[in-house]
Amino acid sequence: MYRKIIVAIALGGIEKGQTILRKAASLLDAGGEIIALNVVEDVPTYVAIELPANMVEDAMQDSRDQLQALLAATGIAATVEIRNGPPAKAIISAAESHGADLIIVASHVPDFSNYFIGATADRVVRHAKCSVLVDRQKI
Repeated sequence: MYRKIIVAIALGGIEKGQTILRKAASLLDAGGEIIALNVVEDVPTYVAIELPANMVEDAMQDSRDQLQALLAATGIAATVEIRNGPPAKAIISAAESHGADLIIVASHVPDFSNYFIGATADRVVRHAKCSVLVDRQKI
């Protein structure tokens, strides 16, 4: 069905990552590629002054290690990619740069300002140029 799938995985929901990786594998054409993506958010400048200079780099390496462990646990072949910045923007940018034909995102339980889907998933759905599958977490 799909040749290149971006699977956006938040490390706070790593167990959900297994579910959406399996879903991606079931939707992938033979010879296709899955890219497991995590986005490390920027630290606001006013906070960054008080933090170690290498904090973002350390967080990105930790993210890479956790995603590689997740892939090893599931046995699903995928490329790990870690980006830095606003999550929705980074997910869309990754999809465009890789020529993805599907993005899979998990949607967390939203608050009232993002009642229907969730902030990041909502932005990805509205702005992505490819298909987006939103996997709702069960409450």
